[in-house]
Amino acid sequence: MIEENNTRQTCYNCYRPVVSCMCKHIKQIDTNTQFIILMHPKEFRKTKNGTGHFTHLSLKNSSIFIGIDFTNHDKINNILNNKNNNCYILYPGENTIKLNNTSLKEDNKNNVIFIIDSTWACSVKMLRVSQNLHNLPRVSFVHDKLSQFKFKRQPNEYCLSTIESTFCILEILNKHKLEDIKIEEFKNFLNPFNKMVDFQIEKISNPNNKKIRYKTYK
Repeated sequence: MIEENNTRQTCYNCYRPVVSCMCKHIKQIDTNTQFIILMHPKEFRKTKNGTGHFTHLSLKNSSIFIGIDFTNHDKINNILNNKNNNCYILYPGENTIKLNNTSLKEDNKNNVIFIIDSTWACSVKMLRVSQNLHNLPRVSFVHDKLSQFKFKRQPNEYCLSTIESTFCILEILNKHKLEDIKIEEFKNFLNPFNKMVDFQIEKISNPNNKKIRYKTYK
């Protein structure tokens, strides 16, 4: 779906300007695991670099909800209260389930992973005010990848974008035989993200484009 405002056209599928729409690069993956993306409103407005939408569009078995306090969110509470679901939230910490070495439950229930799409500072508040998320088991993973978000500074070297983090999770779940994702599907998963990064860097490198205010980071 494409709509036009006073200044530019916008694709309301990937929520990017039409000139940089990445929908043609998205190839959906069907997963056993359900992914719930909790997007901070500030991320929703970052039409030039947000990857939460890419993640959602790339996963058939996913939903995306925008907000800060999800305590009384009916759809989320239905997922959390469903006895057929094992729910987890991706969040670092000392007492997390390290997915690299520990598999999620295999008890004929649906595994559901909540992912917060936000800056670190905003994610702390989202988790603090959303009381229904407080008791969820936390999962995390260890990796040696460097984020390819080359025009955006990450808080720490180990920080990844939402779609990169999801990619790491999918790799681990595949290793644990909880998913059966083909190599070709993995190759395509990060395409919209990589193409978006290439597009923005090309714009940054163009000396005639004075509107671009991003700075590349190596």
